[in-house]
Amino acid sequence: MNIGDAAQASGVSAKMIRHYEEIGLVPKVARTDAGYRIYSERDVHLLRFIRQARVLGFSMKQIADLMGLWLDQSRPSRKVKQLANEHIAELDAKIHELQAMKSTLQHLAHDCHGDNRPDCPILDALGAELPSAHAT
Repeated sequence: MNIGDAAQASGVSAKMIRHYEEIGLVPKVARTDAGYRIYSERDVHLLRFIRQARVLGFSMKQIADLMGLWLDQSRPSRKVKQLANEHIAELDAKIHELQAMKSTLQHLAHDCHGDNRPDCPILDALGAELPSAHAT
């Protein structure tokens, strides 16, 4: 199948398929004499794997590691679980950070009168000078 068919079958855009090939995430596929890429069902399956991993928020490096494990039939499942648990920890950290951001913004929004007056604690907080990391 051509790249358009592979994109439709996998749910990955043709642009991203080219990008994945360019960065070496997926192997280069065969080409016709005219230079058009030819994708097999196996290629599409690999693209679906990548799409699902991206949906779960894995990084490109993590996806490459997961693909290596997925393609290795003698892999120990503990390595896969370790990667998943590491990603869960990263997600937990991001969730904590987002919750802190939300809480701060809620507090600032609550303190803002939201009327015709120009004073606004939201803008004041955004414009405040941050403490220097190298303060003596």
